[in-house]
Amino acid sequence: MTGAERREQITAEIVARTGITEAMIEQLVHAFYAKVRNDPMIGPVFEVRISKWEPHLAQMCAFWSSVALMTGRYHGTPMVKHMKLPVDAAHFDRWLELFEATAHELCPPVAALHFIERARRIAASLEMGVASGQGVMLGVGERYRRSEAGAVQ
Repeated sequence: MTGAERREQITAEIVARTGITEAMIEQLVHAFYAKVRNDPMIGPVFEVRISKWEPHLAQMCAFWSSVALMTGRYHGTPMVKHMKLPVDAAHFDRWLELFEATAHELCPPVAALHFIERARRIAASLEMGVASGQGVMLGVGERYRRSEAGAVQ
C-alpha cells in the first residue's frame, strides 16, 4: 500500500466514524471565524494581521481538513506564525471557548468531540510555542500569562 493509499484509508475511516466531511469543515471554519472576528478579546489580534479573510479561511479549511481528516491538504507553519503574537493563556482559552461552542452548534456529537479534542491539543501546543518564543519554558500544567508590561506572571 502506498502512502497516498494509506492516507486515503485513514481519511475514509475517520469519515465513517465521525461523519466529518469537507463541507462540515468549511461550515465550522467560517462560522467560527465569524465569531472570532466579532470577539472583543481575540478579534483585534486577528484583525491587525489579516486583511484578506477569504484566503485565510481557505487556508484554515485546509488546516482543519489535515487535522481532522488527516488529508494532508495543509502545508503551512502554524507555530512560526503564532510564536510572536501578543497572546497568552486567556486568549487560547477564549479561542477554545468559541471553537467548542461552534463545534457543538454545528456538528453531530461524535464530530464535535473529534474537532474539540484536536483543538485542545493545538491550543496547548501553540500556547507552549508562544511562551517559548518569549523565552519562557512552561512546566507540566503551567500556563503562559503576560502582565500588562509584557512580562510573564
